[in-house]
Amino acid sequence: MTFHKDRPLIVQTDFCVLLEVRHPAFEEARTGLAKFADLVKSPENIHTYRMSSLSLWNAAAAGLTSEEIIGFLDRHAKFGVPTGVKQDIRRFVERYGLVRMERLGDDLLLISEDVEAIKEMVSFRSLRSYGLCQVDSQTLRFSARYRGLLKQELVKLGFPVEDLAGYSRGESLPIRLRAEEAGGQAFELREYQRSAVESFYREGSLQGGSGVLVLPCGAGKTVIGIAAMGKLNCATLILTSNSTSVRQWKREILDKTDVTEELVGEYTGMQKEVRPITVATYQILTYRKSKDDPFVHMDLFNKRDWGLIVYDEVHLLPAPVFRVTADIQATRRLGLTATLIREDGREEDVFSLVGPKRYEMPWKELETQGWIASVECVEIRVPMPDKEKEAYLAAAPRQKMREASVNAGKLKVVRELLDKHDGEQILIIGQYLEQLRQLSEATKLPMISGEMPYEEREALYSGFRSGTVPALIVSKVANFAVDLPDATVAIQISGSFGSRQEEAQRLGRILRPKAGTNRAVFYTLVSEDTKEQEFALNRQLFLIEQGYRYRIEWADGSKEAVSI
Repeated sequence: MTFHKDRPLIVQTDFCVLLEVRHPAFEEARTGLAKFADLVKSPENIHTYRMSSLSLWNAAAAGLTSEEIIGFLDRHAKFGVPTGVKQDIRRFVERYGLVRMERLGDDLLLISEDVEAIKEMVSFRSLRSYGLCQVDSQTLRFSARYRGLLKQELVKLGFPVEDLAGYSRGESLPIRLRAEEAGGQAFELREYQRSAVESFYREGSLQGGSGVLVLPCGAGKTVIGIAAMGKLNCATLILTSNSTSVRQWKREILDKTDVTEELVGEYTGMQKEVRPITVATYQILTYRKSKDDPFVHMDLFNKRDWGLIVYDEVHLLPAPVFRVTADIQATRRLGLTATLIREDGREEDVFSLVGPKRYEMPWKELETQGWIASVECVEIRVPMPDKEKEAYLAAAPRQKMREASVNAGKLKVVRELLDKHDGEQILIIGQYLEQLRQLSEATKLPMISGEMPYEEREALYSGFRSGTVPALIVSKVANFAVDLPDATVAIQISGSFGSRQEEAQRLGRILRPKAGTNRAVFYTLVSEDTKEQEFALNRQLFLIEQGYRYRIEWADGSKEAVSI
């Protein structure tokens, strides 16, 4: 085996790929790997990626071929690519589209030119309840009501179905994008936004109409969703994470299209409007009086003949909405997200029920083009005061994370950062309300939480946007869909057990392009030598995955800064 010492990758037989961080070709290799592999570990010198069936199927759905993947690995691997790995890459990639779903009258067909694949599916006991009827050696027939459930089951069995069964037209609704925004500024889609829409729409063909678009916060995912609506011109149900996001979607729809206000409804805890375009929260859909009662508002899916359902922040899609989505596979479905990572591990269900990844725009590429801010990521490790450290060590395992997160030593660091960035617009973000209240009292800065009335929240957000409120303390209510374009500094003082999706959203608060240098800083305060430091490693994965270099500093100056 030839050794190429000037190459950055080592491809292992277990489908892991090791990437040398300090190699001159690191950025190129990282960008290529991210298209078909997931980052799983990121120590200082070597990053570990892992290819999986799902990561390769998503790559195939986005248009990548097995030969392109193998060719990339061949060009960058120090020791070449093991023959077995090449064979498995081809096997997994070629599985996508091996079985396709097509319509025949009121029934659907599973079709494959591979006779052995049909035989294998017939043999699975778990598929017998779906009433599969063999038509010939290459075709199975089944009832359309099992369309979603069958796709879910087949993905688990290793058969990612290409769904070509088509979609219902839905209720017609002309939607035209404006050439100018309501304020008079010129409006047109950016090139990558057009590419994202076309990747989903695919000229209205059977290959289009369902799938997930992955773009960073600040890239204009709302605009992309609206442009998809403009392609389809149909009644649309938009599901999003909170009431603030509902208002933002409505604002953008009225600003960017010729749709009039009476055609756009809000379906939240405050009001229940069902209109040709309806924007609802996941929370209202999953509301029920007790865990044994039915979901009161889930029939929203049947209130109109929707032609498109948009799942904003699709990585947050709740389990009950997955169940309904399995039943509405004849409706076009668009997922929007900054990350495909789900904390519950249900990425396969997103793939089978909402659709595969159709498009992904790397964060660093958008930064290079100036569409999002250039961000410096810094973790500051903060020692715990002796008394608090004793309480931490004595705490039960489930309480240790909270004890570490609310470390009182973080207040001094926050004050220092506020002084350092005086004159800039600063967001301080945290998980624990009592910690945030204490910080608010100590710094005299206003605090926003979910308990605050919507009008008061909006007034503070508005003050922040205008510059009259230079700094805000915010709970996790600000993780999602809050448009604060001028924020240049984020200070994260506590979070949710190393959640990568939360890191994506919090970083997103400062990614909007800035006037002047177009730069921002994202600080994370972590209690040294605690569970919080362990969980921070998981959050680092997300930042490094997106191409960000990550610097670790020690608040007490006990060690020199380290760049990862």
